[in-house]
Amino acid sequence: MLHSLPDHAEVTRTLDETCDALGDDPLRLDTAEALESTAAVQLCLLLAGVAMGRVLIAHHAHPDMVAGLSIGAYPAAVIAGALDYPDAVRLVARRGRLMESAYPNGYGMAAIVGIDRYRLEPLIAQIHSAATPVYLANLNAERQMVIAGADGALHSVMRLALEHGATKTQRLAVSVPSHCELFDAAAAEMTAAISGVALRRPQLAYLSSSVARPLFDPARIADDLANNMARQVHWYDTARLAWERGARLAVEMPSGSALTGLTCPVFVDGVTVCCDDNRLETLISLVTRERVEA
Repeated sequence: MLHSLPDHAEVTRTLDETCDALGDDPLRLDTAEALESTAAVQLCLLLAGVAMGRVLIAHHAHPDMVAGLSIGAYPAAVIAGALDYPDAVRLVARRGRLMESAYPNGYGMAAIVGIDRYRLEPLIAQIHSAATPVYLANLNAERQMVIAGADGALHSVMRLALEHGATKTQRLAVSVPSHCELFDAAAAEMTAAISGVALRRPQLAYLSSSVARPLFDPARIADDLANNMARQVHWYDTARLAWERGARLAVEMPSGSALTGLTCPVFVDGVTVCCDDNRLETLISLVTRERVEA
């Protein structure tokens, strides 16, 4: 995801700043072998999101608001001006190590498509126990949920969901059970770590996908960043909040297009687009057109 970033001065600057903060070349993280580690994935997503955001801003394609799903909250906070990038690199490196060491194997996440939370939650309750933990983690769309927990519990809920109307279930390529109380202890460590970092009031709206609300107070943003690994993601409500606040163009930072697909049903009369597979000139043109029409 890093090697496909545009050849641009802002990308080079972001790579250099990452190298300085890590003490190592970040491109070493962007290999198939390295990306088996959630720590490497999280750092790459941070770097890619900030680098591409800076590229767009350099071409006067400034965002009016930002939001991030899970690790995406960190580049969102950087682009919003609430968090310095070197601090974000060090925090995300720590976050990745904490999450990986807490659950090195036997846990993960799975998507459930075709049923809403009110039909899924009773099925989770049938399986969940101290020995077989499983939780509702992400509410990505009205009928697209993600569960997190132990491997066996995930498969049991997936089976029950298909029996009760789900159209699809899929084990995700995620090695940790994010966005549930299994990460409460790690989140407490992140809270301690971020307490030593200076955050500022954002220069634009920072939308928290944990509470689907705009946050402006630096202390609340710090709490949001530190604890989002242990809190549910409410992406559908966050996308709807952006729409209600006037957003009509949603641009997904690299890598991938998953959030574009999830946001599209909310922006039914707007435009959703991902940076991947689109030329920089196209993205800049879309932002410029939106500003003129607005």
